[in-house]
Amino acid sequence: MAELKITLVKSTIGAIPKHKKTIQALGLRKLNSSVTQQDNAAIRGMISQVSHLVKVEEI
Repeated sequence: MAELKITLVKSTIGAIPKHKKTIQALGLRKLNSSVTQQDNAAIRGMISQVSHLVKVEEI
């Protein structure tokens, strides 16, 4: 199964609380931090919810 590299490119300051919790659930903490997650429907749904805050690359 493929993996995704997710990078936080925009601050969560001013974001709605649901989006802040989604960013935390993805494992992102600071600006420009990156995590590698499995490519599945749950992760894709989380990414689509906060797509304006993150950059996604397929590995």
